Amino acid sequence: MTANQAIQQKDSMKVPEPTLRRLPWYLSNVKLLKQKGERFVSSTQISKEINIDASQIAKDLSYVNISGRTRVGYEVDTLIAVLEDFLGFTNIHKAFLFGVGSLGGALLRDSGLSHFGLEIVAAFDVNPELVGTALNGIPIYHSDEFERKMKEYNVNIGVLTVPIEIAQRITDTMIVGGIKAVWNFTPFRIRVPEDIVVQNTSLYAHLAVMFNRLNFNEIK
Repeated sequence: MTANQAIQQKDSMKVPEPTLRRLPWYLSNVKLLKQKGERFVSSTQISKEINIDASQIAKDLSYVNISGRTRVGYEVDTLIAVLEDFLGFTNIHKAFLFGVGSLGGALLRDSGLSHFGLEIVAAFDVNPELVGTALNGIPIYHSDEFERKMKEYNVNIGVLTVPIEIAQRITDTMIVGGIKAVWNFTPFRIRVPEDIVVQNTSLYAHLAVMFNRLNFNEIK
């Protein structure tokens, strides 16, 4: 196998999900170190900051197209740029949001999402008090307008923040309309075809884990 073939094989490797979850932590930490004036950072240095084993950090970074210097580490600016590009934060991915309730409204107000490559360009709801208005400059349309708006916007991501009882129906509508990835904030496990990407982010599930750990620690 040639060197180029090895690089191509590495680039085509599917990155484990736990690694993808950790890489943004490394990125945030390295950005903080840059603010402190650091020019180079090692896996050991990152390990001390976020309490993840240095060997695990080095393994995770092996999936990224970057190499460090012996006894020096990674050049901070290069590591930040490579991680942002690898994670897709440098490209803007446009999305529609479905369900402008308390959580949906909070996401519309979160201008920081654009710093991580996600731009919510429109939202959909059936509440007559919301339809026809805008939140943080983002227009809110009636859900019936979704398919028509898909023809106007270059969107392939749907953010799902609707009530649980209509989560599957709205998901089905999104997929028929052309949505290719769903960021699901509901506690309902939606069913989708194999070629549709789903990322479940249930706040309630995380609360359950936190409460369980808290109760366990109090009992000990």
